[in-house]
Amino acid sequence: MIPYPSKVEPKENKFTLNSETRVSFSPELTQVVDYLKDLISNSTGFSLATNLETNKKNTISLILHDTNKIENTEGYQLSINMDNIIIEATTHQGIFYGIQTLRQLFPIEIESREVIEEFIWTVPCMSIVDNPRFKWRGLMFDVGRHFHDMETIKRTIDLLALIKMNIFHWHLTEDQGWRIEIKKYPKLIEIGSKREDTKIGGWTSNKFRGKSHTGHYTQEQIKEIIEYASKRFITVIPEIEIPGHSSAAIASYPGLSCDNKEINVPTKFGIFYDILCPGKETTFEFLENVLEEVISLFPADIIHIGGDEAPKKKWRQCKDCQKRMKDEDLKSIHELQHYTTKRIGKFLASKGKRLMGWNEILTETTDRKFIAQWWMRGKRDIKKHINEGGEVVISKFSRVYLDYNYIVTPLKKTYSHEPMLKKIKPEQQKQLLGVEAPIWTEWVPNRDRLDWQVFPRLAAVSEIGWTSRSNKNYKSFRKRLISFSRRLDYLGVNHADLEKVDPNLLKRIWNLRRVLKWPEI
Repeated sequence: MIPYPSKVEPKENKFTLNSETRVSFSPELTQVVDYLKDLISNSTGFSLATNLETNKKNTISLILHDTNKIENTEGYQLSINMDNIIIEATTHQGIFYGIQTLRQLFPIEIESREVIEEFIWTVPCMSIVDNPRFKWRGLMFDVGRHFHDMETIKRTIDLLALIKMNIFHWHLTEDQGWRIEIKKYPKLIEIGSKREDTKIGGWTSNKFRGKSHTGHYTQEQIKEIIEYASKRFITVIPEIEIPGHSSAAIASYPGLSCDNKEINVPTKFGIFYDILCPGKETTFEFLENVLEEVISLFPADIIHIGGDEAPKKKWRQCKDCQKRMKDEDLKSIHELQHYTTKRIGKFLASKGKRLMGWNEILTETTDRKFIAQWWMRGKRDIKKHINEGGEVVISKFSRVYLDYNYIVTPLKKTYSHEPMLKKIKPEQQKQLLGVEAPIWTEWVPNRDRLDWQVFPRLAAVSEIGWTSRSNKNYKSFRKRLISFSRRLDYLGVNHADLEKVDPNLLKRIWNLRRVLKWPEI
């Protein structure tokens, strides 16, 4: 089982699933029941009948009720006996997570998309009481550098559900591509979603793929993904980069920049000087119009605005920016970015949304209602944010950035990450919402590469977010990962070889050159 549950009590004997097994459930659980029936029928061929009577023989019972044995809304209780299986929870989400645990207790053949004849489907008897450690357990997926299609997005969401992760952070805009349809600004797709070529081979390479790259999601496709994720109890949080990483937007509408210069969508990766101009009111008009459409699509109460890696060279030379600084009594060019963040945050708040950004958004006077995503440096700012009531998501780049290869970030290094900050008061611990693993896609052009980068390390991240610190054990995790990897094989996931995810120190030092020259898989 990955992630490992809070309390597990093994018992003797097994429950055997057969064509006569029934599913009983509370009436309001129809959607979750349909998910369970589909999961079972694909491989077994059993079309399980349903009824409303619980605790009967040869029955899987899903019971929604209040119980003091379950500590929070995502928790569940699973009891497997020879005669029946009972999943209890206080919410639909808890029932769903109980199903994911039951799924992993079945033979891995349950993942087959084709019926397996004459197979004995058994589950070991046991009792499980389970609750997550953190309420935020996420993956950030960058589709700006490389576009990934709808099937890949849905498949990624399915895999998140399997390991009880509940946040899909969708990085939709970048220097190298704008991926979300905004009806008021059609050039964002006509121009911004396309680039003429793409650098390949790593940071030190001078090679290019030799063909264009394009792709975007229509608003109808966005809605489809959100609905798909919601059925798996995953919240989709959009990211629209402000003010940096905006070359694709500026290529579409040059007036968004300080110098109004026409540029192309970049074919290389890195940090660019072309960023949004906060000196112009037209920039804020553009951003508010874009965010209006984003807000209308995404029901989540959080909008991520990036805020990282924004070089301010052009702001220093811009008359509009200098005038803005004078008018707003801003003492430094850095305060101009904080003015931008604060203004966008106020707009989002007026629409009932919270602003979230990378930890560069933090200042002495940051609105503590903003959520900070801590990825690098800034520990003092993070602690101040917490001390003044702010909330934080941990995404430490040296541990949970999945775009690094296994030489840089071995599986064990990821698994050993402890997101809880030292020297914070016990009552402040709840302000550390949880952990999120980013996958940036400079060198991730396809699904096979995505799989290899993400798995098995995302399984480790799931255990960081769900499993209590006292229950974490790397030897146990590695042992469980053998079976879990075979499950991934059934699901068609091109995960990294378990024999190669923890290279020894000498090998890592010898191969550090591969940090810059991205290895083939």
